[in-house]
Amino acid sequence: MVTVAIDSGPLHGPRTGIGNAVRWTIDALEATPSADDRVDMAPFVTSVRAATSGSERRLPIPAAAAHRLWSRSSRWKMDRWLGHPDVVHGTNYVVPPTRAPRVVSVYDCWFLDHPEDAHPDVARAGAVLQRAVREGATVVTSSSATSDRVRELFDIDPVTVLLGPPGRGATPDVRPSTAPDVLDSAPFVLAIGTVERRKNLPVLVDAFGRLAHEHETALLVLAGRDGDDASGVARALARLDPAARSRVHRMTSVDDATKHWLLHRATALAYPSLDEGFGFPILEAQLAGTPVVASSAGSIPEVGGSAALLSLPSDIEALAANLYWVLTSEGQRERLARLGRRNVERFSWESTANDLRALYHRLAEET
Repeated sequence: MVTVAIDSGPLHGPRTGIGNAVRWTIDALEATPSADDRVDMAPFVTSVRAATSGSERRLPIPAAAAHRLWSRSSRWKMDRWLGHPDVVHGTNYVVPPTRAPRVVSVYDCWFLDHPEDAHPDVARAGAVLQRAVREGATVVTSSSATSDRVRELFDIDPVTVLLGPPGRGATPDVRPSTAPDVLDSAPFVLAIGTVERRKNLPVLVDAFGRLAHEHETALLVLAGRDGDDASGVARALARLDPAARSRVHRMTSVDDATKHWLLHRATALAYPSLDEGFGFPILEAQLAGTPVVASSAGSIPEVGGSAALLSLPSDIEALAANLYWVLTSEGQRERLARLGRRNVERFSWESTANDLRALYHRLAEET
């Protein structure tokens, strides 16, 4: 038996892609196939505000203060509060100082490559990550693309552990009250996720401006809460002519039921990101039978496979052309839907858990 202290912090607060990754990873690890492979999960949080469950340990320091401290020194070990585990796994770029072997999950390197765009909290997490890597922490990435970038940035050999598919949500029959009435009947392109620079949404808005001149009824739905690129999206919307602008719908509150309704109803999912460490919405769309039109950045080609139409992140004309192709060709939509369902079968949470268990056992045995 190997005891793994695992950071469950991403499960608290608004659920993000990383939060889903952590939730589904822990669930898969707890579904142990045999006693030989078993790991004992010991979740912990670094937060004074999170409402912890009975099984979660709380480190005795606020996250911001912890990150400032850990970025400067690893002198203060957290073993006592972690329960003296065999391995410690930081699931969100940060792993606390400890005498046990450390694992840290890195999903993408956007904030390391673009520090000028990083929020101060994110920048501090990056500093903690860099110290942990220098001190020998094992980096786990969610794609080969991210592993390649980690190798370039840190001159280390990370471990690639692909994630599994997203959970299958029920297919809602009734349009959510927050969705515009027009979505019941008009074809629409969907972009889903927080409005942040990495998502490259101004390019999508510009591409829709071109598409709108060629397709008289298509709509664009931007679904997700505001982030650091809300002003960039606003400027892109202002560049549209009034008729095209009236066909763009912004939804800032999207619960799971609404997300699944949008994914099943959309004509295409647009995913023009500048970088991605995995990209659950790609697989969620493919599970729903919705074609994916995306950029060729980061892990997107790896995750989307042959079931996504790709173009360079900066190529507005190519993105508009791919969207037009999907909107106007039933045959293309059917082909991408068929390939998408097949593509999702490549991913398995059982494989994710098996790879992580093997890593935990190896690290524990080497100490």
